[in-house]
Amino acid sequence: MIQKFASPARFMRLSQVLLPWMAGLTVAFAAVGLYLGLVVAPADYQQGESVRIMYIHVPAAWMALFCYAAMAIAAAVGLIWKHPLADLAAKSTAPVGAAFTFLALFTGAMWGKPMWGTWWVWDARLTSMLVLFFLYLGYIALVNAFDNPARGIKASSILVLVGFVNVPIIKFSVEWWNTLHQPASVLKIGGPSIHSSMLWPLLLMALAFTAYYLWVLLLRLRGEIIANKVRVLRLRRVHGQA
Repeated sequence: MIQKFASPARFMRLSQVLLPWMAGLTVAFAAVGLYLGLVVAPADYQQGESVRIMYIHVPAAWMALFCYAAMAIAAAVGLIWKHPLADLAAKSTAPVGAAFTFLALFTGAMWGKPMWGTWWVWDARLTSMLVLFFLYLGYIALVNAFDNPARGIKASSILVLVGFVNVPIIKFSVEWWNTLHQPASVLKIGGPSIHSSMLWPLLLMALAFTAYYLWVLLLRLRGEIIANKVRVLRLRRVHGQA
């Protein structure tokens, strides 16, 4: 079943259909989510207007973890089943995940300054998120560090799988250690503890970021496939096979 989706030609046809849908969903979810979060949702009784940073920070943090988990799955599929598109999916996801992680760190610093009185503290959640950012950068550097692309993909896939141990550390850091971050208020047993006026824009922004990731992933995958075709044609021309 998994080999059914290994055909680059089939993927190119499918992605051509999905691209406008992902673009449209990104714009629609983001427009409604930002309007509800910045205009309709009330200010927090303790944090005031600064709470609105949450509508960017929290979905960005979720997507930072989601993208890394997607990379780990793609890397495992590529190593075990030698699925060519899985390797390209991991490679294409890395810059997007790094961008989401940077956005989460940056907005977290903006949120932390008025709330905690400092831009940064070395607590468990912040430190493990910074480690995640470095893992993304390490993957990007390693996958492009070899003249042989196959060696680069294999080495970087191993790095992703080893680094995945950091994902549960990020998730449960507020429960395992004493940190400044509050415990989960959305994804928790018993349901969300956040009011619906704040929950809905938060979820809509999460959907917008997810649609954006899929949109960019499809674009980058198409670019990688085209680049591979060009590379093969050049090699054939060099060896006189064209």
